[in-house]
Amino acid sequence: MRARFLLSATAAAITLAMLTGCTGATAGSAAQSVTPVSTAPLAELDTLEDPRSYQGGSTAVLQQSDITPVLEAPEQALPVTVTSHDLGGDIEITVTSAERVIGLDIAGSIGATIAGLGFADRLVGRDISTAFPAVADVPVVTSSAHTINAEAVLKLRPDLVITDGSIGPIDVVLQLRDAGVTVVFVDREASIDGVAVLARQVAAALGATEAGELLAERVRQQIDQKVAEIAAIAPRDPEQQLRVLFLYLRGTAGVYYLFGEESGADVLIEALGARDVAGEIGWDGMKPMTDEALVAANPDLILVMSSGLESVGGIDSLVAEMPAIELTTAGQNRRFVDMADSDILGFGPRLPDVLDALARAIYAPGQ
Repeated sequence: MRARFLLSATAAAITLAMLTGCTGATAGSAAQSVTPVSTAPLAELDTLEDPRSYQGGSTAVLQQSDITPVLEAPEQALPVTVTSHDLGGDIEITVTSAERVIGLDIAGSIGATIAGLGFADRLVGRDISTAFPAVADVPVVTSSAHTINAEAVLKLRPDLVITDGSIGPIDVVLQLRDAGVTVVFVDREASIDGVAVLARQVAAALGATEAGELLAERVRQQIDQKVAEIAAIAPRDPEQQLRVLFLYLRGTAGVYYLFGEESGADVLIEALGARDVAGEIGWDGMKPMTDEALVAANPDLILVMSSGLESVGGIDSLVAEMPAIELTTAGQNRRFVDMADSDILGFGPRLPDVLDALARAIYAPGQ
C-alpha cells in the first residue's frame, strides 16, 4: 500500500468532511450508554461462543485515553534537514526550531505521535481529531469540517507544522510556509507498518531520531502482541470468522460511504481476526454506499464512528431509514460496534489500545 495513494484517499475523506460537517472527536453512541470496560486481559474475558449470532450494539472504549511517552525528556539535535513529502513532490526542509509545534491530519495520528515521542508539551495547536487529556487545553485550529484557517494558526506563533496533506485546503497550508513557518509533510500510511514509519518521520522532523526508533519499536511490539491476543479469542476457521463492514455515516447530510481496501478500515478489520467483506466484493477506497453493495457484502457486524451513529438517531433509526441494512445479517441482529471518531481510524501510538477496545466490544460485549 503506497502512501501517495492513501493521501488521495484521505483527500476523499476531507471532501466528505467538508460536505457533511464531521464532528471529529465526539465520543459515545446514540445506541446505548457507555459502561466501564473490564481491565482484565483479553484471554480472561468471557468471550462469545459464536460472535456471528450475537444481537445488539456495543461501544468500543479505550481503557486509557492518554498517551504514555516513550521518553520523558527526549534529546533533540537541531537544526536538521529532512525530506518533506509535499503533495507536489519531495523537497528538502531544514528545521531550526521545534519549540512551538502543531501536528495536523484528519485522524489525529500526528498529534498523538508527537505526544508518544515525549513532546506533548510542545503542542500549541491541534486538529479536531487530536483528542486526549494531555492536549485538552490546546487550541483547536481546524473546523468540524477539517479545514484550516491560516490566521488561527499564525496567531499561535508555531515554528513547526507537521502534516500529511489530509488537512486542507492545501493552499492554506502552504501559505503558512510562505509566512515563515517551517512546514514538513510526512507520509501517513494507514497500515500497521505505517505506524512505525510515521513515528520515525515525525521524530526526524523534531530532531529526535532516537525517540522515533524507540516509539516505532514499542508500538510495533505492542501491535504484534495485541494481534496475537485477538487471534487467540477470534474464530480460526475463516468460515466462522465475522464478516465485517465499515460504514461511514453522516445522517444530517444524507451521506453513507463504505470504506473498502486501502482505506485503513480493511487493515483494522483483519487485525481484529475478522473478514473485510467490502474488500471481498472488490470495494476499494471510500465510495458512496449502494444497496446492491451492502446486500452483496452481507456483513455480520457493521463498524461505525460514534458521532455518525448518533447523527442517524441510533441503530433502529438507521435500519428504518435504510431498509437494505435490514436485509443483512448485521441489520437483522442490530449488530453494530461504534467507537469515537478520534480513535477508530487513528494509525498512531494508540493503535494497540484501539484494537483492544474493539476486540472487547466485538468478542466480549458488555465486559
